[in-house]
Amino acid sequence: MPAKPLQALVDLARTNSPFYAELYRDVPATVTSLTQLPVIEQAAFWAANTWPDNRLMTGPLTDAAVYKTGGTTGAPKFSPWTRSEHFDSVSAFGAGLVDAGLKPGHKVANLFCAGELYSGFLFIENALHHAPVENVRLPVAAAPDEYVADLIHSFGVDVLAGEPMKLSSVAETLLKQDRPAPQVELVLFGGDILFNDLRPLLRSAFPNAVLSSIGYASVDAGLVAGPVRVGDDLRVHRAFPNRTVVELLDEATGEPITEPGVPGRVFVTNLFRTLVPILRYPAGDRAEWTDAACTTFRLLGRSTEGARVGTVAMPTEDVRAVLLAHDPEQHIAGMQLVQRRWDGRDGLIIRLGHTAPPPADLTETLRRAVLDARPLYVSEEAAGAIHPLRIEWVPRAELATNPRTGKLQQVIDERPKD
Repeated sequence: MPAKPLQALVDLARTNSPFYAELYRDVPATVTSLTQLPVIEQAAFWAANTWPDNRLMTGPLTDAAVYKTGGTTGAPKFSPWTRSEHFDSVSAFGAGLVDAGLKPGHKVANLFCAGELYSGFLFIENALHHAPVENVRLPVAAAPDEYVADLIHSFGVDVLAGEPMKLSSVAETLLKQDRPAPQVELVLFGGDILFNDLRPLLRSAFPNAVLSSIGYASVDAGLVAGPVRVGDDLRVHRAFPNRTVVELLDEATGEPITEPGVPGRVFVTNLFRTLVPILRYPAGDRAEWTDAACTTFRLLGRSTEGARVGTVAMPTEDVRAVLLAHDPEQHIAGMQLVQRRWDGRDGLIIRLGHTAPPPADLTETLRRAVLDARPLYVSEEAAGAIHPLRIEWVPRAELATNPRTGKLQQVIDERPKD
């Protein structure tokens, strides 16, 4: 599917989508630059993307794949892709796998999660199928680590693809069995950043493997960027040519960032998705340009849309809704999610502001309510992949704010930059 001109995308969106018609009400008829368009507010986007009574789509849902993103207690967030949009995405992503190190004949074990409309496993499986080099696909999904370890040795697996914590769990199993896998040539990670504290474990289990990002994509934003090899830096990516446009916008002013090394929020425009247009959509991450031409960027972590603890997404508005529903006396006077990492695992602290000290039993009530709403957090904690959820109270004035604007920082990522 060829890329569509910006004008054509805007015309289609505001003519056929009630959401975009309202969003672009004051946008001039002729659009020559993305900066003429307002950015999408994620809450409004998902409020319009309901089932039924969808106000976002530009046409009927007749021939599409439907994935689920995030997840809430009462309103799952679905993302439909037409057949041609899906094909174009996985074909471009498959080409990016070659840039990441995929070679002809590689036997690839796909360890990403599957089921319940999750996209990770299926998206990667299709990307491998449409990659421009021959490869052998081993659709493992969420198998026990012992099974994966046996498969690596019995089948001669060349490439592992999965989320960082799953990859490290397999590596730990191999080392406990005293049978590392030097035959593995490539380890591809996705779904989160691979932090430096996991690299020694992976290198011990896979001493001859190249570590690489598998690429940058999401269920809602879709195709974003492919990996760029820059020494040992695994966070650098480049938007797919003629497929996506990546912008970095100042977190306080919303203005485009045009200088390397200046952090900003990642916004994505997809040049071929039309059933659900993606025009200046917040990807939920922070990044910085690594070159003067602003073509390659380095991911820095999550932005204000939500936290990710290991593989568990914690959208700020979903967490906030659960907390407020279980705080009838309204002790909560502000919330921010604090991401930290210690002992090789991610952890999350929900920091709540108060104007008067809350009842002693409220903290555990709120913690349990959040865990009940996010069962994946419970299972990942039980598996030892992440730290237990914590809640801490501080006076409202002690919640961290942006020093330039005074706005509350909803997500604070204190995890290491390397």
